[in-house]
This record gives sequence, C-alpha cells and structure tokens, in this order.
Amino acid sequence: MTPLLITTILTISALLTAMISGMIGLGGGTVLVVILYSVGLNPVVAVTVHAAVQLVSNAARTLAFLKHVHLPSFGIFLITAVPTPFLLADAVGKLDPTWVRLWMGIFILAVTWLKQYLKAGLQGPPAMLIAGLCAGGLGMVVGATGTLIAPFYLRDGWKKETIIGTKALCQASAHVFKLVAFSTASLSIGEHWDIIVPMAIAVFIGIFAGKALGQRVSETWFRRIFKGLLTLLALKLIISAAMKLVAA
Repeated sequence: MTPLLITTILTISALLTAMISGMIGLGGGTVLVVILYSVGLNPVVAVTVHAAVQLVSNAARTLAFLKHVHLPSFGIFLITAVPTPFLLADAVGKLDPTWVRLWMGIFILAVTWLKQYLKAGLQGPPAMLIAGLCAGGLGMVVGATGTLIAPFYLRDGWKKETIIGTKALCQASAHVFKLVAFSTASLSIGEHWDIIVPMAIAVFIGIFAGKALGQRVSETWFRRIFKGLLTLLALKLIISAAMKLVAA
C-alpha cells in the first residue's frame, strides 16, 4: 500500500472507531490498534501512533463528558498509573504479547461476568488502583488497555456519562505517561505527524458525533451493550492468542 492509501484508511478508521468510543466509552481504541497492525505498520510505530491518537480521542471524550467525571477516582488511578510505565518498562517489555493477550481476555471475562463474586475489588479505591496498574504497565506491551480496565468503571451508582468521562480521563493520562516513557527510549511521535495529525482530527470529530448518537441509548441498554462489547473483545483476544500459540 502507498503511504497516502495507508493514511486514508487510518483516518477513516479513526473516525469510525472514535464514534464507537463516543457512544459506548470503549472498543474504539482496541479496534484501531488492530487496524494499525493490519496495514503493515511496524509494531513500535503502531503503538506510538496509537498512543498519540488515543490521547486526543480520550481528551476529546473527557471534554465532552467533563461535568460527569468522578475526580476522586481519577486521583486514585494516578497513584499506580504514574510510576508503573517507568518502573516496569524493562520487565513488561520482556513479556510475550501473545500470552499477555490470552490472560487479558480471560481476566476481562472474569471481572465482567463474575462481578457479584468480585464486587469488593470492582468498587471504590481498589478498583482504580488495579486499573492504574494495568493501564500503566500492560499499555507498554499491548498498546490498547481500554478493554482491560473497562470493567472497573461499570460501577454501581455511576451513570453512563460518568463511566465514559472518568474512564476517558484516566486513559488520557495513561497515554501521556506512555508517550513520556517512549520518549525516554528515543521513540518520538514527531516522526509520524503525517499519520497522526489527520487521525487526531478524525477522532476529535468522531467522539462528539458518537456522543450525540449515544444520547439516544438508555442506561439499561448502555450497560448491556457495554458488557456485550467487552465480551466480544475479550473473546477476540483469547481466540487470536490461542491460534498463535497453537500455530507456534
């Protein structure tokens, strides 16, 4: 594929995946990172571009739902999310991404569907501490961790706007730390502005378009769709990882 065709495909993909994120609060980043790999980008470039574009996406989502953000939860999230990319960068970099994706999928299914048995860990400060640890550490390996930390935001008493806004602010901060960590490893987003800029503009537009569409979704259906999408993405992680392990 020519560079122009790749940029066009990625820009359209960024718009559509951002609309998904604007409506439901997750899924868009996970789909986008798969597309980045699919067009043939080097894994390091794919993760770097993804971090930059998702920073814009989550910042736009935060802005769209700013008045609904639960700031105490964000503060707790930062306790583990800030140091983790730097403390665990070397160790995480040695992990096998295939096994990481397999266990991520299993973990997501467990916390999504066994919530009644894990309720203490999925509510309050413990949930945000674990989410920060996952976002800060595994984000350096798998690129997209939105699906992994999403179950911790599906909390009792939170409306859909609070879920989307708080998760977006947490993810935006995690992408900032990731980009700083990348810069310390001589990985610069400045080398990829030709791809990042049009994608960033597309996700900004997509988030607000998705929010407008999402206002038509009731609380009940939002939670059903949220859990359904989580399940599909988790199964995709498990199946794709299992296929690679079997092939190996």
